[in-house]
Amino acid sequence: MTKMNPIGWFDIYVNDLARAVAFYETVFGYKLEEIVDPTGDSQMMSFPADMGNYGAGGALTKSKHASPGVGGTIVYFSVEDCAVEQAKIEGAGGIVIRPKFSIGEFGWITLCQDTEGNLFGLNSLK
Repeated sequence: MTKMNPIGWFDIYVNDLARAVAFYETVFGYKLEEIVDPTGDSQMMSFPADMGNYGAGGALTKSKHASPGVGGTIVYFSVEDCAVEQAKIEGAGGIVIRPKFSIGEFGWITLCQDTEGNLFGLNSLK
């Protein structure tokens, strides 16, 4: 059996899908793509992912079954240097909660809040 990473997918719940998409596309510089929910219960915009590789794919999700907010699970986005994306957060409508800080041998972290109130992190090795 192939050993897999423990996370296979994530949803970041939002209230205003268009606003959230604009925020994440501005901060990370990539295009999110629509995913059709076959149940019709949710609207979803997917982050770029190759599901054949290790790591997790995920989407911004608007659903009547869950809502955004601080205090739950934190998703950490892997980036080359946290400072680059951190510099874009406030201009895109978000908040830098804790600027780039060292986590020792594991690199660097920045904690942020998106336009929907979700806490998320940036993680880099430099």
